[in-house]
Amino acid sequence: MSGTMLTRESLVEQYKQTHPGSQKLHDRAVKVFSANGATHGARILEPFRPYITHAKGSRKWDVDGNEYIDYGMGHGSLILGHSHPAIVQAVQEQMAKGVHYSENHELEVEWVELIKKLMPMVERTEFCACGQEANIMAIRLARIFTGRKKVLRFEENFHGWADEVVSKGAAGVVAPEVTIIPMNELNKVEEELAKKEYAIIMTEGGGAHMAGQIPWDTEFIHALSGLTKKYGTLWLIDEVVTGFRDAPGGWQSLVGVTPDMTTLGKCVSGGLAVGAVVGRADIFEAFNPKTPVERRIRHTGTWNANPLLCSAGVTACKLYLDGEPQKRAYELGVYLRDQGNKVLKKLNISGRLYGRSIVHLYLGPIDYEPSDPNLPPTKDVKKIINPAMVTLRSQLCLHLLQRGIATLGARFFVLSAAHTKEDIDQTIVAFGSALDDIVAEGILERT
Repeated sequence: MSGTMLTRESLVEQYKQTHPGSQKLHDRAVKVFSANGATHGARILEPFRPYITHAKGSRKWDVDGNEYIDYGMGHGSLILGHSHPAIVQAVQEQMAKGVHYSENHELEVEWVELIKKLMPMVERTEFCACGQEANIMAIRLARIFTGRKKVLRFEENFHGWADEVVSKGAAGVVAPEVTIIPMNELNKVEEELAKKEYAIIMTEGGGAHMAGQIPWDTEFIHALSGLTKKYGTLWLIDEVVTGFRDAPGGWQSLVGVTPDMTTLGKCVSGGLAVGAVVGRADIFEAFNPKTPVERRIRHTGTWNANPLLCSAGVTACKLYLDGEPQKRAYELGVYLRDQGNKVLKKLNISGRLYGRSIVHLYLGPIDYEPSDPNLPPTKDVKKIINPAMVTLRSQLCLHLLQRGIATLGARFFVLSAAHTKEDIDQTIVAFGSALDDIVAEGILERT
């Protein structure tokens, strides 16, 4: 396809021609799923995303036999890659033993002991079904512990879609006890905490959107611990994305902070559906059946720490202990970031790839050259988020799919330990070719 200029319409038509099986499934899906046939907001794409049949390592294949280097990686959960043999074996063996005992079992104890070994701040753990559920549970715990109701959150930080964790202005939301303030403004944080009304302050690990599309200032994060203690508010770091991805001890271990509570998901189970809230033992006394009923939580949930999930979690966490998967994914992220930035410079396109094992793509003005390549070249949130780029990114996403590169909306590249240097080299060629076509189509200008 490279070298032939395409309009949006002709690109869509070519995509349909190479994805007839996915087209048929999409036509069925739109009759049963209201979000243009998708079951997750990030999987909505015009005309449709490919329908996948199987995946292995860094690759996945669709119903039409098209092969992709995958940079979605289970929405960030698969740092070990698709279908890691040890995870597959553990789950297959456990399936034969039983999926759900309706009882306690050894695997849940072994799993949480491994989590504690990886993340020493863990004194107690409560498992649930997903990361969002863990965040909701953390709010409940904080309210009981502090006797306060209010929740302090930050703009653009993602914690789920439920009322008290969703973004400001979302339709149908009723959350009168939630206050949302700008990121990285310490004076504003202290102004709010000084009211002594807040049970909890919530921060997304690494920064807003998938481990730091909008990063935290390190000095700001370091100051939060002292401020929350000063005013009696509990501090939560949401490490659903970054937990055991950025490092064995999570993002908090990289920046050197210890929150009161942490929420986990994604990588902690090797990619199966899970959530966990972990933290100080005194906060978790709300689960103790001897706690007075007015301060007690009776936590139910059919799938909490079920044996099938735990078998994957135990296996994954054992693989995380030496830090090698995280190191490998980070090194590959650096390679993709550096080679991609060379392409942007060569093509005279104003933009930057930045990040760690999740590499974000920024297209826009370069306001300054950061000393840390993990950071974007601007601190202007409006430039980073820029809704005017949605059409461009959608076009870039289609171009990349046609070249065998799967991203979630061309917003970022999620690396795993299963990716290879050859994968990255192939990706960079496709990236440059796709950008060339987009420039030729008049959607993106050279500087």
